[in-house]
Amino acid sequence: MKFTHLNADGNAVMVDVGDKSVTERTAAAKASLFMHEKTLKAIKDSELKKGDALAVSRIAGVMGGKRTHELIPLCHNIPIDKIEIDFSDNGKDELYIFARAKCTYKTGIEMEVLTAVSIAALTVYDMCKAVDRGMVIKEIKLLEKTGGKSDYKNEG
Repeated sequence: MKFTHLNADGNAVMVDVGDKSVTERTAAAKASLFMHEKTLKAIKDSELKKGDALAVSRIAGVMGGKRTHELIPLCHNIPIDKIEIDFSDNGKDELYIFARAKCTYKTGIEMEVLTAVSIAALTVYDMCKAVDRGMVIKEIKLLEKTGGKSDYKNEG
């Protein structure tokens, strides 16, 4: 296994994508938050004192995805064509946040969707912490990516 972000001396470097082909690339990611049932109900019914947690976290997720290159040191500043954030839940105590993104560039958009769901999850936590400090951001994972040399689909 060879890490692309290390040079021959083992120092961290930004990958040179100059010779790569421009292709359409997509990615999707998911975050899961566990919380009290009353918290999920308050979120779904827009009953939080801070406002509509889903609307605010949707915008925060998009903004986070767009700023990934400012947050993750070796990420490229890529031209993002689209980022969208969606939500679902298990009807009881778990909220799911999904991000999908697309770009046409020389490198992928996986880090942008992972950042988007992370920031959206942190925003939900911030907006709900007054009523439920025990929330847990349980899982953040890449679901799939397309474009470039290879595609990927998380089967788990």
